[in-house]
Amino acid sequence: MLKNKLLPIALLLSSLMLPTAHAAGTSIDDNRWYIAPFGTYVHTGGDRNADDGWGGGMGFGKIIDRHFNVELEGFYQGFNGQNGAWSMSGGTADVQYFFFRDKFSPYTVLGAGAMNTCLSGKCGGGFIGEAGVGFTYELMDNLLFRSDVRYRYNNNLNANVQSGTNEFNDMVVNVGFVIPFGPKPVSAPIKVDAPAPVVTSARSTPVADCSTLDSDGDGVNNCLDKCSDTPKNSKVDVNGCPIKLILKGSNFKVDSAELTVPAKAILDEVAHSLNNYPLKNDIDVQGHTSSEGGVAHNQKLSERRAKSVADYLKSKGVTNRLFVKGFGKNKPIADNRTEEGRSENRRVELIWIEN
Repeated sequence: MLKNKLLPIALLLSSLMLPTAHAAGTSIDDNRWYIAPFGTYVHTGGDRNADDGWGGGMGFGKIIDRHFNVELEGFYQGFNGQNGAWSMSGGTADVQYFFFRDKFSPYTVLGAGAMNTCLSGKCGGGFIGEAGVGFTYELMDNLLFRSDVRYRYNNNLNANVQSGTNEFNDMVVNVGFVIPFGPKPVSAPIKVDAPAPVVTSARSTPVADCSTLDSDGDGVNNCLDKCSDTPKNSKVDVNGCPIKLILKGSNFKVDSAELTVPAKAILDEVAHSLNNYPLKNDIDVQGHTSSEGGVAHNQKLSERRAKSVADYLKSKGVTNRLFVKGFGKNKPIADNRTEEGRSENRRVELIWIEN
């Protein structure tokens, strides 16, 4: 299963640009179909006047992305009670949300469906809703152990299978396996080509070693540079890809969220980079202000400025999910006692969440 990683790579908006290519070795989402046989222990609610019981079933589902599974489940359960033997058969449509994917992967689940209930030969259909928590543990690529515990609400819709009530509340504990179909996706290995040798001949000009060249002047030689043509003055990571962009100061009109013409020119370049970027990462767009003005005013201004940047990027065709946040004057990066420091603090940051 893939491991969820959040890398708070601060893209502080300004004279810098986003990379148009991502370093090799990026993780790949698992989107396989699977079956999930399971056994069930039923802890009956007091409204059934019954003993606890057992059952089993089968699920058929699909891994959507790093967080979500969808699944259809069918089951049969039975137990004895004061008024006779109970049997219940039905099914649910479930949505599972995984907090992260790893060898051990916890999740929450919501389900809804229908169930036919019989008590001593009298039967009636009804609605069920389930909510619970669980986990999977990867035994191998195509076999995971799974268990969850769920609260179940059952309404028999006036079928009067048991006199006195048509609403029941039970707890079910499911234990079983998940069996995905097909090979598990793996990450592409990181490959760094060896430096090209210097080639010389009596009649040709020597070919320079790439390790001695830095075409875009970012401090990373051409052999290792994964992002060519980095803009001047960019701060880059070990792969030569920009990690910071800053948009601050006069890029907004005074006490306003309206973008200036120079700011739009910078954002046009940012949008172009995002539109050509192979991975459509989610991005936090965070607004910040200097210390002038009240707390409430600065909070709203920072939110409006962040939204203005996000709206402009979307208008330029950016399809990344953009989450707007405002922090007002709570997170200065410079001294608010000087105009130079206050100008530094008037900014919008993009925090890139790695997929």
